[in-house]
Amino acid sequence: MNYIYTSIISYLLGSFNIAYFIAKANGFDIRERGSRNAGASNMKVNFGWWAGILTALVDMLKAIIAVRLCSYLFPDDEIIPFLAGAMTIVGHIFPFYMGFRGGKGFASYLGMVIAINWKLALAVMALTAIVTYVTNYIVIGTFSVITVVPLYYIFNKASIGIIAILVAVALLMLYKHRINIKRIISHEEIGLREKKKKA
Repeated sequence: MNYIYTSIISYLLGSFNIAYFIAKANGFDIRERGSRNAGASNMKVNFGWWAGILTALVDMLKAIIAVRLCSYLFPDDEIIPFLAGAMTIVGHIFPFYMGFRGGKGFASYLGMVIAINWKLALAVMALTAIVTYVTNYIVIGTFSVITVVPLYYIFNKASIGIIAILVAVALLMLYKHRINIKRIISHEEIGLREKKKKA
């Protein structure tokens, strides 16, 4: 039952999508503009840096709250923090009131890692920043992180339950970012830095 309670609590927290609400308050659906994603990068494109940063912070915070809350409620199970983080990501990606079409979950993924292992989180955030800056694409930074985190726990001999959760989340996020990869290949993806148009 602890897993069921953790899943419900975390899913509901994850389903709160600030990008959707900010865009709705401005008269449109964020999923109909830009990259059509209800997340931080698309908020940056449509509203500017302030909105992108705010969205990322809120999306991370809801995962942190879910992990901490469920770990407090059910302290004797090492899988609970990872399940809470994973279900927050699922809630972010598939919010029930948005027709199960939400964001892609990366900020919430970082929030999960922060709440579980802040030292690892600092390392992966640095990795994200470096890879994103070098490639100019947030999605490439995302892929590097969701690959490194499961590998870290595999090398540190975590339980099969923890590894299974991390791998499942990584595969889900890879699937959700498949369109971004196609856009990068076709040079249609919007980069972190605006590229000057050729005269």
